[in-house]
Amino acid sequence: MSDMKLTLAARANQASLLPVLLVATSVNEARPNPVISITYEETAILEQGDKAVVQFTGVSGKPAYGTENAIQELRANLPFLNAKDEKLENEWLSQIESFTTLDFKAIDPQLQRLNTHLLLRSFVVGHSLSTADIALWGALRGNRVAISAIRKGALVNLTRWFSFLESLCPWVTSALETLNASAKEKKTSKAKETGANYDIALLNTEKGVVTRFPPEPSGYLHIGHAKAALLNDYFAHEKYNGTLLVRFDDTNPSNEKLEFSESILEDLSLMGIKPDRISHTSDYFEELYQYGIQIIKDGNAYADDTDKETMAAQRMDGEPSKRRDASVEENLARFEEMKKGTAEGQGWCIRAKISVDNPNKAMRDPVIYRCNPAPHIRTGSQWKIYPTYDFCCPIIDSVEGVTHALRTIEYRDRNPQYQWFLDTLKLRHVQIWDFARMNFIRTLLSKRKLTKLVDQGAVSGWDSPLFPTIRGIRRRGMTIPALREFILRQGPSKNIVNLDWTLFWATNKKHVDPVAPRHTAVLKKDMVKAIVKGAPNPAYVEDKPKHNKNPAVGTKKVAFSGSLVFDQEDASSFKEDEEITLMNWGNAIVRKIVTDASGVVKELELELHLEGDFKKTEKKVTWLSTEGQELIPVELVDFDFLLKKDTIEENDALEDVVNYHAETREDAVADCNVAELKVGDIIQFERKGYYRLDQPYAPGKPAVLFNIPTGKAGK
Repeated sequence: MSDMKLTLAARANQASLLPVLLVATSVNEARPNPVISITYEETAILEQGDKAVVQFTGVSGKPAYGTENAIQELRANLPFLNAKDEKLENEWLSQIESFTTLDFKAIDPQLQRLNTHLLLRSFVVGHSLSTADIALWGALRGNRVAISAIRKGALVNLTRWFSFLESLCPWVTSALETLNASAKEKKTSKAKETGANYDIALLNTEKGVVTRFPPEPSGYLHIGHAKAALLNDYFAHEKYNGTLLVRFDDTNPSNEKLEFSESILEDLSLMGIKPDRISHTSDYFEELYQYGIQIIKDGNAYADDTDKETMAAQRMDGEPSKRRDASVEENLARFEEMKKGTAEGQGWCIRAKISVDNPNKAMRDPVIYRCNPAPHIRTGSQWKIYPTYDFCCPIIDSVEGVTHALRTIEYRDRNPQYQWFLDTLKLRHVQIWDFARMNFIRTLLSKRKLTKLVDQGAVSGWDSPLFPTIRGIRRRGMTIPALREFILRQGPSKNIVNLDWTLFWATNKKHVDPVAPRHTAVLKKDMVKAIVKGAPNPAYVEDKPKHNKNPAVGTKKVAFSGSLVFDQEDASSFKEDEEITLMNWGNAIVRKIVTDASGVVKELELELHLEGDFKKTEKKVTWLSTEGQELIPVELVDFDFLLKKDTIEENDALEDVVNYHAETREDAVADCNVAELKVGDIIQFERKGYYRLDQPYAPGKPAVLFNIPTGKAGK
C-alpha cells in the first residue's frame, strides 16, 4: 500500500501539473515498489482553487496544495532527492510557478536567465540530477509557450539541457502520455456535457496543420476576435501539433496605428496565445502588386472610376460597369496612375472580373485594389495603392503555407470568391472552415462604433470596463482561464446566436470564488456606529484565514473592539432585543436603536453573546471595528450594460441606444488589509460581491475597485 498520495486536476494547466508529477514519478522509479499513488480528479480538488490543482499528501497525512508546496513536501519526506547545494535548489524551486505562465513577455526573462545559468552546466544544481532539474523540465515541457521557444533553438544552453534531461529520464515520456490521456478523457467528457464539438472535419491534417489569425491593426481586440484567435490556437497547438501564424492585415493606412498592433500582441499573450510566426500583409506588397499586374494582364481584372453610389447600385441590380471591357493596356495604365497616387489615379480602383449578375453578390466584380495616398505605419509613402482583404487574404494564405483557414461565418458568401482567386492565380488551395462569431446582447462589437465612443469621450478608453475588448473585460475582472474555457466551450459551431453575458460571468465566478480573499467593506452613506457591551477593551487583532475553505490563500488581520460600524441597510433591519450574528466573530443582541426623524438609524447598542447559536439567528451581518486598525477608504464602482436594448437595428442612431450613465460609484471603508492590494487583485467583499482592484490605495486617495458580475444579474 502506498505511503503517500498525489492528486492532480486532470484538465488544469500542464505546466502546473508536470513538475510535481515528474518528481513523484522519479521517486517511484527509484524505489522497488511505488510509494506514491498518483490519481487524477476533477471537481473535488478544483474546489481548493487554482493553487490546488495539485494536492500532495505525505506520510504525515497533512495535504500540501500547489506545485511548489507539493514539491517541497516531497523533498522533506524524501531527502535523497535533494541536491547538495540546498540554497541554490530552493532558489530555483521557489520560482517554479513563474515558469508556468502562458504570457511570453513574462516567461521570456525567466527562460533567458535559465539559459545563462546553464552556460557551463549540465544540471541546474551541482553535478547530478536533482529535484530542481526534474521540476523545471516538467514546467517547461507542459508550457506550450516555453516549449515553442526552446524548440526554435535560439536558447542554445537551455535547448541542450532540455534534450539531455529527456534522454536521461526516458520515463518522463510515459508520465506525460498518462497525463495527456487523462486530460483528453476529461476534455471529451466535458465537451459531450456542454455540447461543444472540437472534432471538426479538417482534411489532410496528416500533412500538417497551419492556421492563421489575421487581425486588422485598427482597434483593440474584442471578445469576437478572441474566439477566432483561441480557436486557431486550439487547432494549431492543442488538437494538432501544428503552427499558428498571426498576420496583421495592414492594408488600410487611414485607420491603422502602431498602438493597435502592439496592443493586439499583448492581448494575445495575455490569453496564452504565442504565435509561431508573426507577419504583416505589408511584407507582401510587392508580391501582391505583381499578382495585380498578372490578373489584369490575364484579362481577369479591370480599372473602374465609377462612383461609389453608382457602383453599389450596379452590383445590386446585376449591371456591368461601363469600364468592364476596357483593354488590358488601358487597365494597366490606370493601375500605374493609381500606383503613383496622382489626382487621376485616386479616382480609380481595380475590380476582379468575375461576374456581373451572380446570385452571390460577393462574386459581382469585387474591388481588389484602391488608391490611398495616406502614409502607411510600416511602409511610409512607398505605396499609394493597397489591396483589399478579399484579394490579399487567399494569396498570402497560400504563399505563407496556411493549410486551414478558420474564419467567421460572415465570410461564407465570400468563400467562392476566395477559391476563385486561388484558381485564377494558380495558387495552392487552402481548406476553409466557417464558425459562428460570438454575439452578445446589449454589446457593441463594431470597431467603427467603438472608436466613435472613444473619440467622443463617452468612455475612459479602449480598456473601459464597459467595452467588450479583451482589455475591457479583463479590467472588469474576467480571468484568462475562464475566458479560454468559455470560448472553447462554444466550439467551432456554425449556429449564430446572441449570447447572454450570464453564462460568461458565471464561468468566471467558478474560477474566482475558490481563490478570492474575503474582505469587508461598509458603505459610507448613512454608516451606523455601534457600541458593543462585553467586547474586549482595549481592541485586539487576530490573524484569520482570508478564505475559510482554502487555507492556501493566506491570512489577514481582523480587529475586534467595542466600537463597530455597520451598513445602513443592515442596521435598519434590526429590531430591539433581536439576536444577530456578527460574521467571523459570534452572536450579539441588539439592545438599543437610535433613529432620526426620517427613520435613518444613527446609532446602535449591542451586547456580545458569543455563546449564542449562529444557526438560530436570521441575520448574519458584516461589520468593521473602528479601533485596532486603520479603515481604508475605497470607491466601489459598478457598471450596467453599455446599450439600452439587446440588439441594434440598422436605423438606430448610436446616441439613442448608448447608456451614457452606465457607471455608478459608492464610497465605503474597508478593513486594513485592503491597503496591501495590488492592481489586478481580485477579492470578495463579503455580502457585496467580487471586485477587482483598479487603483491601489494611497494616502489621500481611496482604493478603486470594480464590481465583477457573477452571472446572476446577467451583467
